[in-house]
Parts: sequence; C-alpha cells; structure tokens
Amino acid sequence: MSRIGNNPVAIPEGVTVEVADNVVTVKGKLGELTQEYSSVSVKVEDGQLWVTRPSDSKDHKAKHGLYRSLMLNMIEGVSKGWTKELELVGVGYRANNQGQKLDLALGFSHNIVLDLAPEVKVETVSEKGKNPIIKLTSHDKQLVGQIAAKIRGFRKPEPYKGKGIRFVGEQLRRKAGKSA
Repeated sequence: MSRIGNNPVAIPEGVTVEVADNVVTVKGKLGELTQEYSSVSVKVEDGQLWVTRPSDSKDHKAKHGLYRSLMLNMIEGVSKGWTKELELVGVGYRANNQGQKLDLALGFSHNIVLDLAPEVKVETVSEKGKNPIIKLTSHDKQLVGQIAAKIRGFRKPEPYKGKGIRFVGEQLRRKAGKSA
C-alpha cells in the first residue's frame, strides 16, 4: 500500500530533527513543530529521516505513508514555509487586516472580524479593478489550510455567478441559469 513511506525524507541545512519517546521535533529558521507518532519507527541517519513499519498489516501500512508525509510537510514548513491565497469574487467584497485581525466585508449586514493565530502571517492585497486577495503564510501546513478553509466557509463560491471566496487558481464548475 505505502510506497511513499519507503522513501527517505532529505533534511536540508539549517533544519534539526530530534526523535524521542514517539515524538518528532523539527526546528528551522521559520519555527518549531512537533508530531507524535505510533505504529511506526523513525530514525535519522546521514541527513535523512527514515520511517519504517514493523509489519505489513493494513494499519501499519496506512500509518507508514501518513507519518512520512506529515514529517516531510514539517521539514518543508520550517525551511521554506507554506502559503495559501484566497480570492474574493463579488461586488463589494473587501478584506482588510490590522495585525492579526482580518476584517471581511462579504455582503452580510455586518463585517466578519477574525482573530488569527500568531503563527500565521496575513496580508491583504487590494488593487483597483482586481479582486481582493488574502495571503496566509506560516510554517504549519495544517494550520494554514484550516484557517483558509474557515475563511472560505464564510462564502463558498456559488456555481451560477461564481461569487464567493475561492482559492487562487481554483476551477469552478459553472452551471447555466434558467432557460426561459
């Protein structure tokens, strides 16, 4: 099942990986992340991280690829970082930020003010004639994706006019309206 789990994870310069008591700690220039693991064994050799499974049972095979991917995302996050961009499509849709507070005007009777985690950097870009863009950046891929999904959930893109909050580059399935 897991061919991904058999591949080693290269550890770039400036990143340290520590394995102790079923917890992996990854430190880099952008931050520090920890991940607990079970059902597999993890070791660091010659600048590479290896994830191995004790048997070929279904549970061990599933966790093998999962933990290898999670650790790859951690290493990539503390060295390069992760970015998600959201685009607001709709008349009067606006986004502003003051520090870690994101203020969204999405056509409701009130603005939505969202307090973001301190690990996530938020930036809003508003150019005349273009849709506003929200850029979320962090070393934690899971946290960035979770916050982006929460923001997108306020106004999901609808299939008729395409209005709503979407990821930059996301393709929407458009529907034809009423044929009168």
